[in-house]
Amino acid sequence: MLLQPKKFKYKKLRKGKLKKFVYNSKLNFGLIGLKSTESGLITSKQIESARQAISRKIKKKGGKIWIKIFPNIPITKKPNEVRMGKGKGNLSHWAAKIRGGSIIFEIGGVNKKIAIKAFRDRRS
Repeated sequence: MLLQPKKFKYKKLRKGKLKKFVYNSKLNFGLIGLKSTESGLITSKQIESARQAISRKIKKKGGKIWIKIFPNIPITKKPNEVRMGKGKGNLSHWAAKIRGGSIIFEIGGVNKKIAIKAFRDRRS
C-alpha cells in the first residue's frame, strides 16, 4: 500500500525550493522518533519500505508507529531518449518534502532499546 493523495487539484506541480532546517521539532505521540538530518525529497516507496522494516522489529512487542510525513508532491518524468520541449512529462511517483531536523517516524508502546534498534537495524 503506497501512500498517495486521493484527490488533487493539479496533476503536475512545480518542484519549488526546499527549506533548510527546522529547530522546534518535538515528539507528539510516541516515546522515540526518527529525525532527518538533511532536507530533501522522500518517495512513497521509501516511506513504505522504512515502515515495513520498523514494524517487523516491533510487531512482537505490540508497539505503535506514527508516520509524520505524507507524500503529496507529484514527481513527473519524461521517457528516455525524448527530444527537448513538448511539455512536462507524465506523473512518475509521489514524494514528500522533508526539512532537516523534522521528525519522520515516531514509535510508542515498546521499550526504548527496542525502538532504537528498530530505527537503527537494516536487515538483522
